[in-house]
Amino acid sequence: MQAPVMVLNANTKRESGRKAQLGNIAAAKAVADIIRTTLGPRSMLKMLLDATGGIVLTNDGNAILREIDVSHPAAKSMIELSRTQDEQVGDGTTSVIILSGEMLHVAEPLLEKNFHPTVICRGYLKALDDAIATIDRISFPIDTNDRQQMINIIQSCIGTKFTNRFGSLMSELALDAVQTVSVDLGAGKREIDIKKYAKIEKIPGGRIEDCRVLKGVMFNKDVVAPGKMKRRIEHPRIMLLDCPLEYKKGENQTNVELTKEEDWATLLQMEEEWIQKTCKQIASFKPDVVITEKGLSDLATHFLSKAGITAIRRIRKTDNNRIARAVGATIVNRPEELKESDIGTGAGLFEVQKLGDEYFTFIVDCENPKACTVLLRGASKDVLNEVERNLHDAMGVARNVVIDPKLVPGGGAVELSVAAEIKEKAEAIEGVEQYPYKAVGQALEVIPRTLAQNCGVNVIRVMTALQAKHANGANTTFGINGNTGEIVDMKELGVWEPYAVKVQTIKTAIEAACMLLRIDDILSGIKKKQAGGAPGPKTQTDDGEGVDSEAALPE
Repeated sequence: MQAPVMVLNANTKRESGRKAQLGNIAAAKAVADIIRTTLGPRSMLKMLLDATGGIVLTNDGNAILREIDVSHPAAKSMIELSRTQDEQVGDGTTSVIILSGEMLHVAEPLLEKNFHPTVICRGYLKALDDAIATIDRISFPIDTNDRQQMINIIQSCIGTKFTNRFGSLMSELALDAVQTVSVDLGAGKREIDIKKYAKIEKIPGGRIEDCRVLKGVMFNKDVVAPGKMKRRIEHPRIMLLDCPLEYKKGENQTNVELTKEEDWATLLQMEEEWIQKTCKQIASFKPDVVITEKGLSDLATHFLSKAGITAIRRIRKTDNNRIARAVGATIVNRPEELKESDIGTGAGLFEVQKLGDEYFTFIVDCENPKACTVLLRGASKDVLNEVERNLHDAMGVARNVVIDPKLVPGGGAVELSVAAEIKEKAEAIEGVEQYPYKAVGQALEVIPRTLAQNCGVNVIRVMTALQAKHANGANTTFGINGNTGEIVDMKELGVWEPYAVKVQTIKTAIEAACMLLRIDDILSGIKKKQAGGAPGPKTQTDDGEGVDSEAALPE
């Protein structure tokens, strides 16, 4: 029986074998080189032009890679790494790209010496296990209840960012937000969902010092009838609905044919009676504020305002979930199913304020919020966007430290310690795996080397001195001062990184490099259409698969 033949369209592009691997390495290095200068406190900024012609100024690796447009599949894969890192731990997006690019760079000479990619990957993964074991040995636990120590940790992690000039303000905001939304699940486990429950609201105007974490929720809405409804209520009873307070039409907008004029009056009467009954039902629970995600008719507004109830309509689902968590209410789907326990009584103050040109509703001073809004004020939208990116990173750091309270020294100290250990252990490995194993140690040195380069010091001299300090597993806390480029003890400088971020960075970088090295074919092509727009005729292969008969391998 003849084996099935892979047949390609004549217009299919194909890169295979060594050419594909070297192409992937070149693409990954190109992406890493774009953001190499954005690492460390002396990082450079990138000016990005977005699709709408707007300008973004940032040194956030993830923000830069989100905006750039690449066509090479390996480069797209690298950009995806940054996004994954951001979602997983919220920090280390620049480091993971630089490290991954370097892992591929050191594999290039091995491929040229005809090392099989599988052998290289085996060496890399063996080195990964040893690297994590070394990081475990260097790391140490911390007390998450020590506020000053926590602020210092967050500060050292986001010290490279734009907001560093505002002192510890961002670190305090991030720590307050994370501690507010933190929920103890018992057995030493915590749930901290900053994406869902810690909303960042940016309002241009005011000063950076006016930024604060609200013990509750704020959203961009005004009351339905400003003249008739209260805009300030202390200790309100809050009812949350997920249904419209307007007369329900037929499921598919039923058409009604009327023969008598009185029938029209009857229809209107039925509608009015239904709305009055629903509003009466709501009013029987004596809520001060009713908030619904759907619409609210003029008639319902009239009945609710008569009952002294303030109403807000068409609020976002996410905002409603945050309010429910902050005030202890339950979102109800039908007014008929309301119970006393569904009413939220945990808020201290309901207030509508005008900030700039718009009205914002504040539900604050909650007893046990478990959800919060971080209010950011600043001179312009560009400043606020950069502050938001920095705050997102800071909250990621705070979350990681609270969930896994272990730290490692920063400034490239961990990478050099791991590199020194890998070089030492490589001598004991027999066979060809020794070379890729040793290459991982060489690649890890890219982080301290890049920090030194961005400081503008003599890189070779600094790196040689630092390697000498880390030799034989000594001085594991020595790294590079990102501001001056000098070799210092990170313990004295107080620069630390969360254990979770460091481990995730090295894992992601090595596993991504292995994945890209194992690619030996890149295929792309659009199926040729016949004149009538239909695909070409198919021929049958021995296994019954249909392939294009007109296809041929490219020259």
